[in-house]
Amino acid sequence: MVVFQQSAQPDLSLPPKAAPQLAAPEPENCPGPESQQAGKMDACAGCPNQSICATAPKGPDPDLPLIRARMASVAHKLLILSGKGGVGKSTFTSMLAYAFAQFPAVQVGVCDIDICGPSIPRMMGANNETIHTSASGWSPVYVADNLGVMSIQFMLPNQDDAIIWRGPKKNGLIKQFLKDVEWGELDFLLVDTPPGTTDEHLSVNSYLKESGVDGAVIVTTPQEVSLLDVRKEINFCRKAGIRVLGIVENMSGFVCPNCEGESQIFHATTGGGRALAKEMDVPFLGAVPLDPRIGVACDYGESFFDAYPESPACDGLIEIIRGLREQMGLEQLPEYGE
Repeated sequence: MVVFQQSAQPDLSLPPKAAPQLAAPEPENCPGPESQQAGKMDACAGCPNQSICATAPKGPDPDLPLIRARMASVAHKLLILSGKGGVGKSTFTSMLAYAFAQFPAVQVGVCDIDICGPSIPRMMGANNETIHTSASGWSPVYVADNLGVMSIQFMLPNQDDAIIWRGPKKNGLIKQFLKDVEWGELDFLLVDTPPGTTDEHLSVNSYLKESGVDGAVIVTTPQEVSLLDVRKEINFCRKAGIRVLGIVENMSGFVCPNCEGESQIFHATTGGGRALAKEMDVPFLGAVPLDPRIGVACDYGESFFDAYPESPACDGLIEIIRGLREQMGLEQLPEYGE
């Protein structure tokens, strides 16, 4: 069993209140013991905790001021989303983080909230690292002087251990990542999320609402099977009040590293990410072509930008950063080559 140690909390004017002491673990579909609907929903019927939850104090989450205090030193917070699994969202997150970190003056953090499938540590060369704690909280694992990472993978006794958690426990860990990690002064915090529109997405959005999320980057592949779920993701963002900064089309064609000829592995039968962006009235940030060396770099935990700067995929990422710079009004972020 993995045990998470609570670190020291900032001394804020609103102290946390004690969570209700439950008689049994939260059941599936539990609304949460501090929810306004706790003890009143159909899922609460027959639960040993029903009377405890129904009489527990309700109100704003007392940890939100703690999260706001931690996030005060983070200039920009980006959610990396995808409606469909397998589109290369975590790969894109790691490459975007390394791309931002190419500027020595830019401080970057990556928060991996894909609790059941954490792949960011492997992709960033930190698979065997562990978390260090201090009086100020948990310390991120730094893979470069200006690039820190936090993931549940760093807490597992064995890297092959399965995470078999329900929503409330996942939400609790996400909250700890935001309020207990000493991120320090960051220019960008990239939050890598699991596919879909589930507990993790709702939690991170509600926890960061007071701190301010700059927006979401939605990753897709060209084929309609992926675009179907991306439409749902965009509608989720609109309902949740998350600004969509743009769509990124990953695996957009294959450029042979030998002859530089281009082939379409995943055909854009309905126009791909660019057509979807026009249909949904959101920006199209750019496309990243397939390059077999991306997989090699991720498996070995290397910076693709450092290893293969001549790749067309790097050119695609540079264009995406330019698009983000325009959408977010980041005139202070230098252009490559400046």
